Amino acid sequence: MSNKKALFRFHWDCGRMGDLEGVFVAEKSKVESIIGTEVYFGEVLGKHSEVFGELEKDDVEMVTDNQEFIEIFENLNLQSGYNPLDYC
Repeated sequence: MSNKKALFRFHWDCGRMGDLEGVFVAEKSKVESIIGTEVYFGEVLGKHSEVFGELEKDDVEMVTDNQEFIEIFENLNLQSGYNPLDYC
């Protein structure tokens, strides 16, 4: 993977506690490098929730690597939810 930016969608099913979701922009190589590593979100789904685990390839989906779209997305500050890169 290159250092080219891409738009990603993150989803983690945490069972009865809920779900974690996010839409974010990152370098493809950085996202690829955290696959298989432990991610610790802390108590993001409530007190004593302790959300953590190994990030798998299916947890993060690349939506697009169209640089024009990504530039607009970033300029409008449309990132939302959780970015697993922030929790490694």
